[in-house]
Amino acid sequence: MYSFKFIKIQDLIPRIVELLPSQNGKNYSWNSFGKDCIAGVIVGIVALPLSMAFSIAAGGTPGQGLYTAITAGFCISLLGGSKFQIGGPTGAFVVIIFGVVQQHGPAGLISATVLAGIMLVIMGISGLGRFIKFIPYPVTTGFTTGIGVLIFSQQVKDFFGLHIEASSPAFFEKWMEYFIYFPTLDPLTLGIGLGTMMIIIAVRRFFPHLPGSAIGVAVATVACHFLALPVETIGSRFGGIPSSLPMPAFPALSWRLLSSVFPSAFTIAILAAIESLLSAVVADGMTGDRHNGNMELTAQGIGNIMSALFGGIPATGAIARTATNIKAGAVSPVAGIMHVATLVIFVLFLAPVASAIPLSGLSAVLMIVSWDMSNAGRFIRLIRRSPKSDTSVLLTTFLLTIIVDLTFAVEMGVILAVFLFLRRMVEVTDIKLENDELMAELAFRDLEKKTIDEITALSRQDIEIYEITGPFFFGVADMIQNILKKVAKTPKALILRMRDVPVVDSTGITALESFLIQCQRRKIRLILCEIRSQPKKVLEKFGFIEELGTANIAETLEEAVDMAET
Repeated sequence: MYSFKFIKIQDLIPRIVELLPSQNGKNYSWNSFGKDCIAGVIVGIVALPLSMAFSIAAGGTPGQGLYTAITAGFCISLLGGSKFQIGGPTGAFVVIIFGVVQQHGPAGLISATVLAGIMLVIMGISGLGRFIKFIPYPVTTGFTTGIGVLIFSQQVKDFFGLHIEASSPAFFEKWMEYFIYFPTLDPLTLGIGLGTMMIIIAVRRFFPHLPGSAIGVAVATVACHFLALPVETIGSRFGGIPSSLPMPAFPALSWRLLSSVFPSAFTIAILAAIESLLSAVVADGMTGDRHNGNMELTAQGIGNIMSALFGGIPATGAIARTATNIKAGAVSPVAGIMHVATLVIFVLFLAPVASAIPLSGLSAVLMIVSWDMSNAGRFIRLIRRSPKSDTSVLLTTFLLTIIVDLTFAVEMGVILAVFLFLRRMVEVTDIKLENDELMAELAFRDLEKKTIDEITALSRQDIEIYEITGPFFFGVADMIQNILKKVAKTPKALILRMRDVPVVDSTGITALESFLIQCQRRKIRLILCEIRSQPKKVLEKFGFIEELGTANIAETLEEAVDMAET
């Protein structure tokens, strides 16, 4: 049974501390450092185009994506609970960030990021991160597929080079604009996008250990620069990226702004928790390691707060970059720090190179990412093979993500899943008359010790035995009120057998209290037997057992029948 107690301080120790000789008895060797350096450089090259692409897709600048990968990535690697986690901007945030910027501006995004970071820290130090796994799988699959579709739709304009001044944020209106302005597509821009996409697919197919996205963008950049192709680039739209790191600045937070962005901040925190813990689990599966989820969430929170202070966007653990880190030979969190160092070197010394990166090339990268996120095969398989209730949750979350927004989709998906779960619990809970079967069982179980008269006495109709099966909660509490309506002749005693009742809530106890009053009015003795530990503790705490009387509580059915006969 889960507890909301705060965890111990010793449970909040970053994994990088294990590199100290006193922690594990092993020295961190130069050989290990060399492996981490190589892995860090490789991951840094992979993260470079992705960080800029995700930020641009979310309505930010390429520099914001790099600052996020540097600041948040450093905090997550230094303080995290996973040895191999790589943090930075991911596709899961693109839609929610875009919506926050559209509604509340850059200040609203910074406030939402800080607020989400605080929520993540609270989750980590309180141990609440364990409850993230209770979000239903159809909900996570629905909004993940929906995000993939939205990311793809956002990239159509830059991929085809359509001349649209201001694209509509709404999904269907956006696609109507694409059809209207499709004749304005630029063949050169489309060619660069298709070429980049084909290179990424080819590298994945024939050289899976190489960073396909980085190679595709590099080839597209070189082609555009040396052939002087007239396509839109980072430099032409954003003026390039700064060649220095920004100074931290504490945002001007206001209560009004924080309250308005709170729902979005909550969604960001939940998404960050889900994706970071999922990435850590994937890393554990690849390495045999075991992450510290509470420390990981705490580090994620600190990383997001620091990202906001340096003008960045929300960040979380990136599954693809973490897997690349492991495949590249990383042995410790130092690899994540070296990935940050690689990005810092790029910003300080190679920033002008970013100006030549074509936007259609970055769009091709994001289209590949959106395909990976949507996982069409898994989505279709769930629709075809899952129960109808799960399918309804999946499709509802997916459609609301596309039509309305991600925050509303997650909320409605979880609420719908909860109601469907309650319906299932109601279906498995039952209260039925057990007189004939149970009396015969009692009689023949000890047949040699009973006389014919005693066996006959057990079958008399002045004792009613009912068995409650399943959780006795607010969804089924009204069932017990129908028992006395079904009794044709008022019995002298009524036994409730509760051996298959795992839990009972306050509504169930209130129903029992009301039932007890009805029995007392009709001069019926109420006896409870075979009560399990959790229901018994709750009944004692609410004072129901005292109200009923301990003389009417039996450990076994035989004992309850004996009580009823006397």
